Amino acid sequence: MKPYRLLALSGSLRSSSYNTATTQALQHLAPTNIQVALFEKMANIPLFNPDLEAHSTPETVQQLKAAIAAADGLVISSPEYAHGISGVMKNALDWLVSGEEFIDKPIMLINTSPRATHAQAALKEVLQTMSGIILIPTTDIPLLGSGLDVHGLMHHAELSNTLAQALHQFCTAIEGLNLHKN
Repeated sequence: MKPYRLLALSGSLRSSSYNTATTQALQHLAPTNIQVALFEKMANIPLFNPDLEAHSTPETVQQLKAAIAAADGLVISSPEYAHGISGVMKNALDWLVSGEEFIDKPIMLINTSPRATHAQAALKEVLQTMSGIILIPTTDIPLLGSGLDVHGLMHHAELSNTLAQALHQFCTAIEGLNLHKN
């Protein structure tokens, strides 16, 4: 398998977020040919405003767009708030709607709560509307109430194996997608 650069986005700003811990665990579980970078400036993205976009796109948004453009695929892990996509994730996605960086970008979704079905459905709808390509079924990592942090997740045999297998499956799907495009 060729080298892959993946960008991970967490839709949570909590310091003890299961979503962020999961994306961080992926960084450590990834084999040497897969680089997983976490976009750590989600909290710095200003509220979406088309007037700002038209005149001077904020620097953090420019950084997000550049990181997405450079990535071979996206890993998105986001919580559900009141049956919807987290405001942090929706705001970041709103900034990406008018750009070309997101179009046909392969996407892997991670769900850390078995109760987060509404947000996952809404997130899939938004991502597909934005022309992203969800390549594999959502990877469910049931962390709600587990108390696991990134280190606990990495050392939990079943959950770390699920993440590692999903990552391999995702990159294999990207490879297949690229073969069909050539």
